[in-house]
Amino acid sequence: MQAKAPDRYCRRILLAVTGLSPQVVTETLYAVAVENDPPFMPSEIHLLTTGEGAERAQLTLLHQQTGWFQRLCHDYALSGIKFDPDDIHILSGAENSPLEDIRSPRDNEAAADTITEQVREFTSDPNSAVHVSIAGGRKTMGFFAGYALSLYGRVQDRLSHVLVSAPFESHPDFYYPTPYSRVIFTQGPDSRPLDTQNARVTLAEIPFVRLRDGLPKRLLEGRASFSDTVMAAQRALEPPSLLIDARNRRIVAGEETVCLAPADLAFYSWMARRRMNARHPVRWTSEGIREEYLAEYADIVGKWSGDYERVETALKDGVNEEWFEQRKAKTNAALRAGLGEQLAKPYLITAKGQRPGTRFGLALAKGAIRFSGPTGLSDE
Repeated sequence: MQAKAPDRYCRRILLAVTGLSPQVVTETLYAVAVENDPPFMPSEIHLLTTGEGAERAQLTLLHQQTGWFQRLCHDYALSGIKFDPDDIHILSGAENSPLEDIRSPRDNEAAADTITEQVREFTSDPNSAVHVSIAGGRKTMGFFAGYALSLYGRVQDRLSHVLVSAPFESHPDFYYPTPYSRVIFTQGPDSRPLDTQNARVTLAEIPFVRLRDGLPKRLLEGRASFSDTVMAAQRALEPPSLLIDARNRRIVAGEETVCLAPADLAFYSWMARRRMNARHPVRWTSEGIREEYLAEYADIVGKWSGDYERVETALKDGVNEEWFEQRKAKTNAALRAGLGEQLAKPYLITAKGQRPGTRFGLALAKGAIRFSGPTGLSDE
């Protein structure tokens, strides 16, 4: 199914990072909603900035009498855009206090975490399309915003910078090209008049690599630091390694832990042990698989437990296709949910061969598989 265009989503978010130049917001809004084809009309605007940047934004953009955001909306008949003081988010510093500037490595790290979490939150809504502008703020702020979108961005999300024609670029009195004549003056001893009607603001979209599918589900759904998220994405590029930890009922794929139900862990452990010992993939009709599976299950729950007795009874007539397919599907689903689609790929139980003789197993290198702790099973 082809993805919808960004302007077709009911929640359309413009997220901008700024420092002491709040006019970046109106310049970007003008570029995406007026000049862009097709236009992207935000349903809401959010601003990530410093303490002083927030004060400037409120006074110059949102002031009831002089706010340039409302002027722009009036001049170009832009309606239905939510942007108020609650949508101006002040970056947190190293001590979780409002950040006035990025002055230390700890401030830098804290700002990165705040920006990353904001992007993660907005992209977690399946009904949203997020447009991130990196035209303002310190270079590190723009870098973190762009990198965060690369980590969490989806096909409908966009990254951009605005280009403002000289001599309007960085002019403190310029906010957008007006549809009527408005005179401002250049700064310096050779000051001369400029007409904002003659300014040109264009949108420069920035392509970015989308790494979202390589992130574990825990990072997509919960707060994580910038460095933790980058490390998780990096692990998707590293050679896979698998640890089966029966005692704690989990596997460790790379450095990501996935807890599995005993029945699924036994199924996966059985597949991993066969692969480690260079044995052929199997199907539900393969000889001896009931006994092999039960041995793995006993290693997890104990041979004298009630759980083992129930499973042994359920499989008294052997393994059938429905049971085999259910265990395989549930195990692969748990891996995808815990690791993310991209990171899970090398660890999945996959099909080998053509129907009707298709067999199943792991494609991992046998040297990448380890078992943790004492076990009653032989690895031979």
